[in-house]
Amino acid sequence: MRGLNRAVLLASSVGLFASLCSNPALAQGAKATSPPEFARRIEHLKPGEWVWAPDVSPSGPVMVYVDLSRQIGIVYRNGVRIAATTVSSGKAGHATPTGVFTILQKDAKHRSSTYNNAPMPYQQRLTWDGVALHAGGLPGYPESHGCVHLPYGFAKELFAVTKLGVTVVVAGDAETHVRTSNNSLLVPFDGQGKPVDRAPLSGGEQYRWRPQLAPSGPLSIIVSKLDQRVIVLRNGVEIGRSVAEVNDDDPGSHVITMVLREGKPRWIYVGLPGHAEEEGREVDEAVINRLRLPRPFYEKVRAILAPGTTILVTNSRVGDGPLEHLTVIDAVKPVP
Repeated sequence: MRGLNRAVLLASSVGLFASLCSNPALAQGAKATSPPEFARRIEHLKPGEWVWAPDVSPSGPVMVYVDLSRQIGIVYRNGVRIAATTVSSGKAGHATPTGVFTILQKDAKHRSSTYNNAPMPYQQRLTWDGVALHAGGLPGYPESHGCVHLPYGFAKELFAVTKLGVTVVVAGDAETHVRTSNNSLLVPFDGQGKPVDRAPLSGGEQYRWRPQLAPSGPLSIIVSKLDQRVIVLRNGVEIGRSVAEVNDDDPGSHVITMVLREGKPRWIYVGLPGHAEEEGREVDEAVINRLRLPRPFYEKVRAILAPGTTILVTNSRVGDGPLEHLTVIDAVKPVP
């Protein structure tokens, strides 16, 4: 009888725990105390739920990744996941643009100048034409006018750990649930909100290098396997573009970031959804050898690399259109 009572009590406890976890109002803001627990919680987030575990990686450069296909957002610090949340991105007709963005503006009490002065708490602007991360509705599907809605508590926590210039990668397709997009990953508007005219390489041009367009700021690099191009962005502004040979038939996307380990710069993987096993792993030479670049371009890029630099390897386009097979003249394989 005593054993039966224990069994009933255990069953009741399990039922109560399951009830708490299934109730978004009670589960929001859960704190994970270890990487394994953190990983388990990420896999079971329901609309409006989020996990914040800053102690998993207490310091280092921050990067935000938004997966439109899964409607989730993940925060990395020093290449390690420290937070995850459900999101709600742009609905049909107001799709959230994919791309590699930087945080241009932060305003904890922002109100929309476009939509009836609507509150946008803890707003972090990604484009000057109105796309931002901010606290908003989370019905479990895309319903915004282009922004990425976050749970209020998560938006507040994220606001506290980011600064201007932090890299935000937005990838995937909310409508067709694919990981890549035929839309260009490059932000279509400049700092004044004007459309950017991005001229592709032409006339035998191997690369273009204009560092004066953005003399300082965080560095982001896009490697487009589909276009066989490498784009270098500094502070969200394109400063370089080059032909490339990218010998990689993996259809997925990967993010690599430069961190300091034992006082030395190292390239490590960021564990994206579907590639969680890569998280924190150093990039080996075999992977690096899949990329070949014109030597002058490579030397210029290498000279400005610094911890916090982010590389996105993707099948999505960067605006150069379909290409025939090309040969990279005087090519060099990047070194680790």
